[in-house]
Amino acid sequence: MKRKKICIVTTISLTMHQFIIWSLEDFHKNGFDVTLLCDMDDEFIKSVPEYVNCIPVRMSRGVNIWSSILAIFSIYKAIKKEKFDIIQYSTPNASLYTSLASWFARVPIRLYCQWGIIYVGMTGMKRRIFKIIEKLVCSLSTDIQPDSHGNLIFCRNEGIYNIEKSRVVWNGSASGVNLKKFDINKKQEYNIDIRKKYNISETTVIIGFFGRVGAEKGFNELILAFQNINQKYPNTKLLFVGPNEKPKTVDPRLLSWFEESEDVLKVGWTDEGEKYLAAMDVFVFPSYREGFGNVVIEAGAMGVPVIASDIPGPQNGIVDGVTGYLVPVKSVDHLVKKIELLYKNRILREKIGFNARKLVEENFDHTKLLEKMIENRKWLINRQGSA
Repeated sequence: MKRKKICIVTTISLTMHQFIIWSLEDFHKNGFDVTLLCDMDDEFIKSVPEYVNCIPVRMSRGVNIWSSILAIFSIYKAIKKEKFDIIQYSTPNASLYTSLASWFARVPIRLYCQWGIIYVGMTGMKRRIFKIIEKLVCSLSTDIQPDSHGNLIFCRNEGIYNIEKSRVVWNGSASGVNLKKFDINKKQEYNIDIRKKYNISETTVIIGFFGRVGAEKGFNELILAFQNINQKYPNTKLLFVGPNEKPKTVDPRLLSWFEESEDVLKVGWTDEGEKYLAAMDVFVFPSYREGFGNVVIEAGAMGVPVIASDIPGPQNGIVDGVTGYLVPVKSVDHLVKKIELLYKNRILREKIGFNARKLVEENFDHTKLLEKMIENRKWLINRQGSA
């Protein structure tokens, strides 16, 4: 069988590291010549395997018309020259630029991996504009693969795309969970190490969060809920793992308290998420919108009960009342009630954590997901050849 050429596009190289790099070896072994295209530097190019081709294209995040035009033109030139069989794109800016460029270049398979819907949570004119952009990207794509069944149903109901061109691979998520990395057998070891590192006693109940400082991640609700819990139960800590990326979008008073409180442990970015999750007693994820919310199943993989917003994405990674709890978005009261429930009942925490690990093992093992992804890409190519 002749090797097929696939180009994978994201806006920045960090996304490649998080969601793409892990899959490249298997794609290569299964007959694909892989090209990565994003805003990358020499260090990133040196870090990828030799059999992977890299095309650096400047793509700034946010809205900038002139840089957007330049990016579209650069992507068009690159893919026109390479003649790819399939081009796959994710993240907002990269998806807009690449869907346009690949449509003009007439790439036969234009696959939009929809890892979130940017206009969800917006209102008024801004929502209408970004909904139009989302529909444009989908209309230019031959296939759309959201990473959760919740977002698949939402977009079909919204008229963003139809049934024929949209599907979820296996049980969803962008990359599943590496169960060797998120090793439940090392939970106790990691728990002891993290508590020792931050001088946290064994009796302290750790409430955890992974994500950036930003309004749409539910930062305001998270801090208000923790303030309530911490005041009532002083033997609690908030372990906040993630960058202070969008501080201007959150309540400045809550941000100030967050930065000054000794009961908030601010870790920043880490590639050892499994260790920090292992130290948590409860994982809270009050996000406003998600594609899937991979941290939900990563927490589950480490046997941690999750409290998350009842929104598309997390809905597909939690069995409510069994592996965690789903609460109304932006509801501080519901967050507090569920945190307090789990705080008071260690046996319940352990039971839910056990159930969560089992759910992840059976439904989100990344090796099984990768098999399904490769099968899907081959099916897309074979379908094109028989059309």
